[in-house]
Amino acid sequence: MTVIYPSPIFGPVHSRRLGVSLGINLLPADGKVCSFDCIYCECGFNADHRSHSALPTREEVRSALESKLQDMQANGPKPDVLTFAGNGEPTAHPHFPEIIEDALALRDKYFPNAKVSVLSNSTFIHRPAVFEALNKVDNNILKLDTVNENYIGLLDRPVGKYSVGGIIESMKAFKGKCIIQTMFLKGKYKGQNMDNTSDEYVLPWIKSVKEISPRQVMIYTIDRETPDHDLRKATPEELDRIVDMLHVEGISATASY
Repeated sequence: MTVIYPSPIFGPVHSRRLGVSLGINLLPADGKVCSFDCIYCECGFNADHRSHSALPTREEVRSALESKLQDMQANGPKPDVLTFAGNGEPTAHPHFPEIIEDALALRDKYFPNAKVSVLSNSTFIHRPAVFEALNKVDNNILKLDTVNENYIGLLDRPVGKYSVGGIIESMKAFKGKCIIQTMFLKGKYKGQNMDNTSDEYVLPWIKSVKEISPRQVMIYTIDRETPDHDLRKATPEELDRIVDMLHVEGISATASY
């Protein structure tokens, strides 16, 4: 069953990678706004879940976030992180930079020890205002599933122009102030092999990760039912092997199974 959380605040939920996470969804509750149309997204393909309502305004997001933080301050639980994610791409919101300013101010007011995280597919990091906003958050988590453009075309199905080389250059501009997040999975899509755990994919990806020089790499695998039922999880052993390869290169890395 697909669950799309109401906009703009959802949770708190326990994140595999971030602890007790208060989710902040900048997109409509009845649709999906994203520059990727991923074959594994639990919210479904874009064609099946298009947006039907207006995006929440900056003021609506701030009001909802402050109300939730006040409730958590009074009743718990204490959040480890405020996470911008939801059913789509948070940096696609036209007021994303201003919303980040509000979120940081509210975090400092109510839970100064909590982190602010943004999970992004990296397609808007070339925009100066988005780049500056991501530089301000604690966890700037950028997606890079492989460096094989054909594979990304199948897996993530980018909407519009997409260049792996351009994305990597934009990631390098953060000068290490970023976390690379990569999904590994297996199975088939329309008869084509989707296993990106082999050295054919992993070795070029590690080479690019070294060039980006992130402070951390998070790797994971699918966790929920996907629109395409021929996809499968990567095994813990396969993920551990990739983590070990990153550690050999001096790169901090974790795996979520």
